[in-house]
Amino acid sequence: MLGEHRYTVRATWTGDRGTGTSGYRAYDRAVTLEIDGKPVLEASADKPFRGDATRWNPEDMLVAALSQCHLLSYLHACVTVGVVVVGYTDEACGLMVEDGRGGAAFREVVLRPHVVVAEPGMTDAATAAHAQAHRWCFIANSVNFPVRHEPTIAVA
Repeated sequence: MLGEHRYTVRATWTGDRGTGTSGYRAYDRAVTLEIDGKPVLEASADKPFRGDATRWNPEDMLVAALSQCHLLSYLHACVTVGVVVVGYTDEACGLMVEDGRGGAAFREVVLRPHVVVAEPGMTDAATAAHAQAHRWCFIANSVNFPVRHEPTIAVA
């Protein structure tokens, strides 16, 4: 699996209200994101930045990418140590702070996975597998802020 992997997304601004970007309030932040063969994702800016709160925004997608990447890496880590996962949910939360000059940056993302394993003897290894998953997560390895984990483990 060594090598380069490319991911292509087509982003199309659909928010021209007839006057383009003639003023900051003159246009909608509506965007469609497309990947050939996949459903179209409707996106926007976050509501505080004049976006549509009913659409995904880049900040949502970053937190979602971190959560999903950890989940997939975690499932693989569990397989390698013999842990049988039968349920997994995550309540991930990202903190972004504005800098007062028009910019902002994420300070951290906290993943709160709730994992259900098949047997009581698997709980310690299930907890430890989060560290390996973090090392394997491509997205977490690509950001410049901490991605923390606060897992809970339950038995089915």
